[in-house]
Amino acid sequence: MTTRITDSDDFASATLTRHVVRGAIGFGSLIGALALLPLVGPVALLLAPVGLLALRGCPMCWAIGLAQTLSRGRLQRECVDGRCELVKAGR
Repeated sequence: MTTRITDSDDFASATLTRHVVRGAIGFGSLIGALALLPLVGPVALLLAPVGLLALRGCPMCWAIGLAQTLSRGRLQRECVDGRCELVKAGR
C-alpha cells in the first residue's frame, strides 16, 4: 500500500522569493521590536505581532517552510507499508 502526503499540511510558500520576503519582514519586525524598546518604550512591542504573523506563528515554522519551499518539486515523501522515505519526484 502506497500513501502520498498532500501539500495541505506544509509550511512552504508558493515561491522562494515570497518566502524570503516573509522571513525578512518577520525577523526584521521581531528584531526591531526588541532593538527599539529602549528608544520608544513599550510601543515598539507593537512590531512583535507583525513579525509573528509574517512568520506564521514561529521562526522554526518559517525555517521548515524554507526547506520545503527549496525542495518542492524535487523531493516528496512516499510511505509504503508504514515505512516512509524521501524520493525524487516523478519516480
